Amino acid sequence: MTKSVGVIGGGQLARMMIAPARALGIDIKVLAESEGSPAQAAATQVGDYKDLDTVLQFAKTVDVITFDHEHVPLHILEHLEAEGFVVEPSSKALRFAQNKLNMRDKLTQLGVPCPDWAKVSTAEELDAFIESHGGVAILKTPTGGYDGKGVKVVRSSADATDWLNGNSLLVEEKVNFVRELAQLSARNRSGEWSSWDLVETIQKDGVCAEVNSPAPNANFELASQIAKTIAEGLDVTGVLAIEMFETADGRLLVNELAMRPHNSGHFSIEGSVTSQFEQHIRAVSGMPLGDTSPLKSYSVMLNLLGPNDANDFGLVDRELDGASIHVYSKAPRVGRKMGHITAISNESLADARQIATRVFKGLQA
Repeated sequence: MTKSVGVIGGGQLARMMIAPARALGIDIKVLAESEGSPAQAAATQVGDYKDLDTVLQFAKTVDVITFDHEHVPLHILEHLEAEGFVVEPSSKALRFAQNKLNMRDKLTQLGVPCPDWAKVSTAEELDAFIESHGGVAILKTPTGGYDGKGVKVVRSSADATDWLNGNSLLVEEKVNFVRELAQLSARNRSGEWSSWDLVETIQKDGVCAEVNSPAPNANFELASQIAKTIAEGLDVTGVLAIEMFETADGRLLVNELAMRPHNSGHFSIEGSVTSQFEQHIRAVSGMPLGDTSPLKSYSVMLNLLGPNDANDFGLVDRELDGASIHVYSKAPRVGRKMGHITAISNESLADARQIATRVFKGLQA
């Protein structure tokens, strides 16, 4: 029986795993990058997750290793597994979350709908793709990008001279989408799988600003089918978040993957019987999955983005005027996710949004 879970990374996702882990009777420990991290309440070790000896020392203190982010080098995870440590999700799954070229190749093999894409490493290859896709494309670095980083719109190779240094890049068609969606699901060690309702995500300057659950007028069956295909095809253990584009003709195209709790699932803390954080702990610990049913019909989550969405980011988590405020104890900077507000309602998404917005504006006052 799993008695302890170790989370690599001390960010807000690790922070929000602490309470549900303890409620399940699981001892949770965190390897944080620095002192005073958002997950400092469970940070039993501070060190560099890119250092093998540091990670090995941490792994010896827990029954299973999981993650707050996807950035632990694969060779370290493979070494842990070779030494007999349990890593969930495994290095074999995480290689697809860490590298977008690996992801696109595997999803294409699985028949999952994706934007048209190619691997390019020269100006000539990039220009040929752009020319064959209407004179514009999206160029991405295979590793390291998030929240709009590592992504640029290109109309010729001249727009990417700083990136075209001989390394392989991912180029994709510029999808004419009508909205962005996210499908969260979870799979445990024995292969049990469950999902939450498909949600709509609304971006602000490349960063998620609002999440609406459930997504209005969406193809829930198709999104769920895509998620299950990916979870099983990549052998994912834990929460899997899939960011999707919806096109005007109703197609769903997979944009990004994350094999951990995700910003688009924060609503589930108040909005679902089982939150994504409890479900992740259940899944990586080998426990049965929990019920993902909504507690009320509608949920709206608003992100607090630095530096100006609230006067005092030192606020403790609390309930206020019908909404729930979560703060991450992070130093503010422009566009940084500093916390979030969730409101749930049985009336409508508009009602839930009105409640959340009223509290949001109160923090700005």
